[in-house]
Amino acid sequence: MADEMLVEGAGQLKGFMTIAGKPVLSTPNGEKLDTAFANLDFMVAIDYFVTETSRHAHIILPPVSPLERDHYDVTFNNFAVHNVAKYSKALFAKQRSAKHDWQIYLELAKRLDKKAVLATKVERLIIKVLGPKFVLNQGLKRGPYKGLNLKQLKKNPHGIDLGALKTMLPQALKNKDKQIHLNVDFYQADLERVQEMMQDYDDKQILLIGRRHVRSNNSWLHNSYRLVKGKPRCTLMLHPETAKEYGIEDGQNVKVTSRVGSVTIVAEVTDELMPNVVSIPHGWGHGRKGVKQKIAQAHAGVSVNDLTDDTLIDQLSGNAAVNGVPVQLEAIEPEATDLETTDSDTDFDMKSGSAA
Repeated sequence: MADEMLVEGAGQLKGFMTIAGKPVLSTPNGEKLDTAFANLDFMVAIDYFVTETSRHAHIILPPVSPLERDHYDVTFNNFAVHNVAKYSKALFAKQRSAKHDWQIYLELAKRLDKKAVLATKVERLIIKVLGPKFVLNQGLKRGPYKGLNLKQLKKNPHGIDLGALKTMLPQALKNKDKQIHLNVDFYQADLERVQEMMQDYDDKQILLIGRRHVRSNNSWLHNSYRLVKGKPRCTLMLHPETAKEYGIEDGQNVKVTSRVGSVTIVAEVTDELMPNVVSIPHGWGHGRKGVKQKIAQAHAGVSVNDLTDDTLIDQLSGNAAVNGVPVQLEAIEPEATDLETTDSDTDFDMKSGSAA
């Protein structure tokens, strides 16, 4: 993505839009992307905050806060272990000038292209005039549960129990034989490459992996004091043998360097990792200039994606290989404190035992 903005010539990206995203922290070689954003002709962000990414935006379009809009879950219910339906009304009324996400998107579509493919004129009119509540109500009515509608959900603010999950297999399978076809050949064909990679593996090489904490799943959680208070969690975990080999002590600053960059981070020596494997958690790195999140900046940490290599690609999936990144370690010696003084530096009062 960064190269599309940095490499001059035909097709070079000059403008960009982010929607509640932090690619500077969440994509490999974040420093490179940070530089690319800074050199864009125009950037717009749909976001609540001035973050590591949105600080580059020329315009920020903030939607209403979660407490100013109604809510019906259409994402996490897919992971539910029981069938439920719940509609939550907004806690506060939004200001007249404020806009919901969907209002911002429709207005952008209207201004960018009158023939935008986001929605037909009829669909856009329905959403604009009748709003998402109309769409939700129609979806509920046409769902598998007869009699369910938005009015009924509003009467039950704690939700409605729709019963146990219903099996969808094998009916949901589109194959004629109603079997799940695993592409075994696709994976089998890659085993030879993996075996060659293992033969060439250098067990003395230091490899970097990520990690997540239950109170620090993503960067957006770091601006809440309750989730960042206590013992710092943005640390470099490493095995005692690795620490001894590199002269690193628990709590000492360590410089970690990869092909794309380097960070300085506090060491946390632990036997929870294998020797020669180090770990830095995902989502930190809030110390960049211009970020306007005071709590996050006070607990800035470092971004592991300032080390992950954008040229390392998992060949089988085509995704970025953000784990197993080769790095070098360097223990940083604490600055020595000069305790030596001369008679001219300090006049000591022997009677009172104090320095003047």
